[in-house]
Amino acid sequence: MTCRLLLADDHALIRAGVRAMIHDLPGYEIVGEAQDGQQAINQAQALQPDIILLDVTMEGLSGIDALQHLKTVAPQSRVLMLSMHSEAKVVLSALEGGAYGYLLKDAAVAELHMALSAVGRGQRYLSSAIAQPVIAQALARSQAAEDRTLTQRQIEILRLISRGVSTRAIADGLGLSVKTVEAHRAQIMKRLQIHDVPGLVLYAVRAGIIYLDD
Repeated sequence: MTCRLLLADDHALIRAGVRAMIHDLPGYEIVGEAQDGQQAINQAQALQPDIILLDVTMEGLSGIDALQHLKTVAPQSRVLMLSMHSEAKVVLSALEGGAYGYLLKDAAVAELHMALSAVGRGQRYLSSAIAQPVIAQALARSQAAEDRTLTQRQIEILRLISRGVSTRAIADGLGLSVKTVEAHRAQIMKRLQIHDVPGLVLYAVRAGIIYLDD
């Protein structure tokens, strides 16, 4: 069964090169081409391709910006980003936006085939050259998010601090020592990277921990 592809890139020479590479791969057919993000959306809606090969940077609507629209107009189509950008933050942005894979434009035909095969099966694919930095960046983000996570006890203490309750009153009310409450407050400030009480109050309001009419 032939896998139907839509190719979106704002450089005609790039499209011609990719077209030539895919022509030699059995089981694939390019059914449409687009030169910007909006055209890619329109073509995807009309053609409902199996895979969309999508450039990251295009004039007008970029590939990253087009991803959300593509999920709406062609929900069954899987997107394989095709780009010269190897920065981890760009790759993660594409994957978080819904792309199934990310392939660098200098990839060999064999890797293009592997990427198309993987995405066609519903699997994720990253160019080997960018896999390690992307994983490192993702782990760093995960650790940063974990470092900002408060325990239930810390949320309880933050709620009381934000309401203007003194350290001694918090300690007495929760059956803790003053030193323990102070240690919790220091840890809260460290995790949130907020170093004053007004900042903690603002965070608590924004996070829904307290409300202005409490």
